[in-house]
Amino acid sequence: MTNSAALKPSRVVIVGMGAVGTTTGYTLMLRQRSSELVFVDVNHDKATGEMLDMNHGLPFTGGVKVWAGDYSDCKDADIIIITAGASQKPGETRIDLLKKNASIFKDIIERITEVNSHGILLIATNPVDILSYTSWKQSGWPASRVIGSGTLLDSARFRYLIGKNKGIDPRSIHAHIIGEHGDSEVPVWSLANVAGTDLELDEETQQDIFDRTKNAAYEIINAKGATSYAIALALDRIVAAILGNEGSVLNVSTYLEDYNGVSDVYLGVPCVVDRNGVREILPLPLNETEKVAFQASANKLKEQIAGLE
Repeated sequence: MTNSAALKPSRVVIVGMGAVGTTTGYTLMLRQRSSELVFVDVNHDKATGEMLDMNHGLPFTGGVKVWAGDYSDCKDADIIIITAGASQKPGETRIDLLKKNASIFKDIIERITEVNSHGILLIATNPVDILSYTSWKQSGWPASRVIGSGTLLDSARFRYLIGKNKGIDPRSIHAHIIGEHGDSEVPVWSLANVAGTDLELDEETQQDIFDRTKNAAYEIINAKGATSYAIALALDRIVAAILGNEGSVLNVSTYLEDYNGVSDVYLGVPCVVDRNGVREILPLPLNETEKVAFQASANKLKEQIAGLE
């Protein structure tokens, strides 16, 4: 590695400064994940306001250069996080929302890929699996460098609730939610464990934990309008794995081909994530019930993708 390469600053660009984008930016700044942090929003004043507010805290944290920019700043970005998009309105169907956000994304991806061909796209806007798939298709980038936040947050919620039930630190719980980041997601109870030992949870408790995992976002949105903190931490975790070249196993959304009977779709599964994005997709030995549910999740998303065409 040359000295110039070694000294090259790391840059993360966030497109969309709503609740998720702003909280993610603040989290990345506090944890000093990159040396440069750029905020891009269709409302530039909003991006500027968030930038100024965070910059005024730099004397307490230091280490990060933060500014409100535009798509030209994506040129030197290592990671571009996309949180932009419309929110669902009363009476609007999920497909209507999907079509609206797919149209928004078409413009965003085009503007990013005009100036950057080497970075990693990290998609957080919902429906995240479908938008990750369409972004991959449009960008022409390798699937390894177009990543969705997937079921990383769902798995964290799952582990939290299991840990709360068992009185064990959730970081010591090994459990996965896979498939869609949404209503068809799948709990992998057959592989859930603590230090290799069975969780010993009855079916009623398992169902209650899964229902609360799956419906967590609805509960939070009904109470305060949006989710932001936990998803920001999930995105921060992915950024850390990429920029730190960690090789960490994270349940992100990635392109699948012949994975438990599923092909040509993005879904959340355990992946090894490093400086190049998704380095490897780990095969999960699902039981028959889980495999059927996982395939149903894939088919649901494929139908919605077909509705876009």
